[in-house]
Amino acid sequence: MSLLKKDDREFLENKFERELESNVRIILFKKKSDCEFCETAEQLIEEVSLTSTRLIKEVYDIDEDADLASKWRVDKVPAILIFGEKEYGVRFFGLPSGYEFSTFIEDIVDISRNTSRLTPRTKEAVKKIDKPVHIQVFVTPSCPYCPRVVRLAHQFAIENTLITGDMIEALEFQELSNRYNVLAVPKTIINDQIFFEGAVPETLFLQQVLKVL
Repeated sequence: MSLLKKDDREFLENKFERELESNVRIILFKKKSDCEFCETAEQLIEEVSLTSTRLIKEVYDIDEDADLASKWRVDKVPAILIFGEKEYGVRFFGLPSGYEFSTFIEDIVDISRNTSRLTPRTKEAVKKIDKPVHIQVFVTPSCPYCPRVVRLAHQFAIENTLITGDMIEALEFQELSNRYNVLAVPKTIINDQIFFEGAVPETLFLQQVLKVL
């Protein structure tokens, strides 16, 4: 059974035809057992990748392709990475479903253009960051406020490859959610030092990132 409805496929085909400017690699890491959502994740990226010749699907096994998983710091599955001309730190751990599907699609567009939609002032500040920054945003598919924060994390990662932005589906990774005491979403963790809940504007998000530096 298809995950994308006919209207959804046609919408994506038209959108990608208009907006994609270069090839985008959609990379999935899965494993053969103990991964409830890996099969669905693979079907999702298969169906999305078929909507444009600019989308290149790659599938790896976290155990069999351990060297690649280590290189790209993938430690849980399903994991979806989106690369363009650069190996951006734009990552989804868990299914980008519900409200997060739009995040997934807009990330693909931005990466095909090798630029984000941040304001010029924020872009300038982000490009100056010279130390690694790891941003984790815990979400659930039914949270309407979560995509705003995930998009910010991913756009920061597009502007600076020292920044890694992770969407983490809180319900799929309960152990990790418990470790970080995720009681409400979105919850953002930056370098395991800064913790905050809720959707925040771009300027405040930048301030929180700069605090860890």
